[in-house]
Amino acid sequence: MKKTKYYFAAITAYSIWGLFSLVLKPIDHYSSVDILFYRVFSCAILLLLFVALFKRQAVRDTIATFNSLPSAQKRRVILLNIAGSIFITGNWFSFIYVLNHISIHAASLAYLVCPVLTTLLAFLFLKEKLSRIQWISVALSITGCILLSFASLLDLSFAVLVGFSYACYLVSQRMNTGFDKLIVLSVHIILSSMILLPFFPAYGGHAPTSFTFYFYIEIMAVVFTIIPLFLNLYALTGLDSSTTGMLLNINPIIGFTVATLVFNEPTTPLEVISYSIILLAVIVFNAHMLFKSKDPAPGSIGKAV
Repeated sequence: MKKTKYYFAAITAYSIWGLFSLVLKPIDHYSSVDILFYRVFSCAILLLLFVALFKRQAVRDTIATFNSLPSAQKRRVILLNIAGSIFITGNWFSFIYVLNHISIHAASLAYLVCPVLTTLLAFLFLKEKLSRIQWISVALSITGCILLSFASLLDLSFAVLVGFSYACYLVSQRMNTGFDKLIVLSVHIILSSMILLPFFPAYGGHAPTSFTFYFYIEIMAVVFTIIPLFLNLYALTGLDSSTTGMLLNINPIIGFTVATLVFNEPTTPLEVISYSIILLAVIVFNAHMLFKSKDPAPGSIGKAV
């Protein structure tokens, strides 16, 4: 199937993120702000080195493509990349704060709310159309989120904040086509580091001296940031925002499982039922992919990766 590789990229990215608590919990005694600073700065340095060593021709091609655009299109590209950097920075900070100071379940709920928000934003701003069965899937997902919110309205409030920032990122980057996705990701990370840098002297704590901290930060930077974000951007070149967003449910389902089985967070029957409903929603939403032998003819989408 022509879209299988895009589904595989999205599923892999969100499966990796579902395991994020495994590297975050060992350093949860550090402040959320410090973790964010060092994570983003590490990503920026690693990407700069990688691009300088292996992607110089891609940089030249990207600059040439950008210079060939009309002025209005240039402004649009600049705005989309700045917005993407702001959205992803806000998402990282809010997610780390919720995971460390609220609960893993609250962080997982954020990425259950996100697919619903992504679908609605894509419908409003990108005019993406859903079939009747896909709207039923969205309704199932909303039902699961409502059931989960009964346990804690505070969790739901934080979840909406985290989920909305990433939904905005997905929708904005669905419109950001025509460029090498690793270069685009590098721009986002570098801009994010520039956003955070002025705050570092005032809000950053004393430089950690523990090897464990830097060990987990580097794993977080490469395995849980650069790789899945690249896969996510790649998936958006072949899938619409609502489909990519709905697949994001894989992340919290795995996160919920890790929270329950590894970190022994209390679990209620209502939560099990809710997550089961949301898993069903993912299957229903992608039923056309699971049960069709061929994809429909591809539309006009960006081909750059």
